[in-house]
Amino acid sequence: MSNAASNYLENAVLDWWLNGNSGGYSVPGTLYLGLFHGTAASVLANLEAGTLTDEVTLGNYSRQTVSFGSPSGGSISNDAAVTFPTATANYDGTVTCIAILDASTSGNVLWYGELTVSKTVTTGDQFQVATGNLQVSLT
Repeated sequence: MSNAASNYLENAVLDWWLNGNSGGYSVPGTLYLGLFHGTAASVLANLEAGTLTDEVTLGNYSRQTVSFGSPSGGSISNDAAVTFPTATANYDGTVTCIAILDASTSGNVLWYGELTVSKTVTTGDQFQVATGNLQVSLT
């Protein structure tokens, strides 16, 4: 997955590092992984702007917590598998993108990216990101 920081996160980082202001931003206690469907270019543009209209909503879907290990060489990876609930119905579209968010619902997009391989989730499937397969990079 290639990744990018959202406008929200970019502004928070710039304000903190270059102006010394927290700007009302705070580090979230828990991070969540969300799944998004639709044409990747459109979804990515929406995530950059913080728009969540392309998030999966059907099939027992809910955002799942994600945690990360220690950074190295400008990158960091998830330190545990992220497993979504078994789908009770087909997801409302093929999952093309994911995002790291600061809340279990609504909230702000922090990082986002396009999946290397899109995934159609149907009844009985369980979407999972294996340990180490979600990598966020500043390089």
